[in-house]
Amino acid sequence: MATKLHIKKGDTVKVIAGDDKGKTGKVLRVIPAENRAVVEGLNIVTKHRKPSAQNTSGKIDKIEAPIHVSNLMVVVGGQPTRVGRKLNDDGKLQRVARKTGAFIK
Repeated sequence: MATKLHIKKGDTVKVIAGDDKGKTGKVLRVIPAENRAVVEGLNIVTKHRKPSAQNTSGKIDKIEAPIHVSNLMVVVGGQPTRVGRKLNDDGKLQRVARKTGAFIK
């Protein structure tokens, strides 16, 4: 079973390591089983498609590959921050920005 991640679909994240270091983007998909996330416009790889019945000539696509979540930081208020968990007023556990103390949607 995968652990709970600090990143969710729709979050804005900053890459802190790797080829795209320093860039920000929106999380399109999270893969908890692999501790990875797909970020819009980042970690672009070339995918060669074989010819098929629908696509007779084949093609080369540029797609976003998953990035390990340890290389991503959530951006809150334009600033990258670590993420913690805290009980909110309703008694539910909610993500909180460590830098500002503000709850994350």
